[in-house]
Amino acid sequence: MNIETNRLLLRQMALQDKDAVFDYRKDRVTNKYQSFIPDDIEEVELFINQNAKIADQPDSWYQLVIIEKQSAKIIGDIGIHFTGSENKQIEVGCTLSKKYQKLGYATEALNALISYLFIAYDKHRVFASIDPQNIDSIYLVERLGFRKEAHFVESLYVNGEWVDDIIYAVLAREWNK
Repeated sequence: MNIETNRLLLRQMALQDKDAVFDYRKDRVTNKYQSFIPDDIEEVELFINQNAKIADQPDSWYQLVIIEKQSAKIIGDIGIHFTGSENKQIEVGCTLSKKYQKLGYATEALNALISYLFIAYDKHRVFASIDPQNIDSIYLVERLGFRKEAHFVESLYVNGEWVDDIIYAVLAREWNK
């Protein structure tokens, strides 16, 4: 899966990306709402190797890196969770290096990816699971046209504590408008 926008290239995460991924993923402050914050490069290798190698496999995670075309640098990643036996729903999650936040890269990357998933894979619904304290991610999905569907209280155990979870989603028929 390769997706190109004006400023970005999205492609499957590979083992040769491990150093770049570790560089922005190890930041505990910036990534405090993420469930994966590696302590060493070996954890990143394991993370990359555990992800699906082929997109659109039921009950699997497929990971893309976000590359800024001008610099050719990996600036973040997007996880795509192909859920359920009917495999018509997708969960997405985005991690962006602190240096590249607030520049529209996440919006650009997710907008292109979601359009691609609805068209190329004929998906019905895309959703995101967000900690309610993660205001930037909430604003991001709302900007993209997602709506809040649910708020679960202390439903996830992340980084040693129970946290709330908000679900935002958009349907294909809503996205196409």
